[in-house]
Amino acid sequence: MSVTYSIEPDLDPAEFTDVLVRSTLSERRPVAEAERIATMVGNADLIVCARDAGGRLIGVARSLTDFSYCCYLSDLAVDEAHQGSGIGRELIQRTHTAAGSGTTLLLLSAPAGMEFYPKAGLEKFDTCFGIRRTQ
Repeated sequence: MSVTYSIEPDLDPAEFTDVLVRSTLSERRPVAEAERIATMVGNADLIVCARDAGGRLIGVARSLTDFSYCCYLSDLAVDEAHQGSGIGRELIQRTHTAAGSGTTLLLLSAPAGMEFYPKAGLEKFDTCFGIRRTQ
């Protein structure tokens, strides 16, 4: 299968929502809130996409970054039909490359992803803290 990767700062929020649904990430994202999804896409600093030969979005990595010190990979979604083919790993690598080798790439994993990320080359950190969303 032929996959094309590109940085797409103007990704259509509807396409983003569609791939979230096809990846199962929609279980943890506000896909029913079109305005919020549009804001998420519009305010992202870096969006790396994977498209099949027909141009259909099959994977996306949406990040917030300063391109100097840190990069927060907020959403990594790959269409379930294409999972296990290396697309997620490639999206992570291309995201880190685009953010810059001087950045630390961070992400929060869904429970199902805990085994995937070490295989994709990410180190598990024990020193992270946060404040959860209230809405």
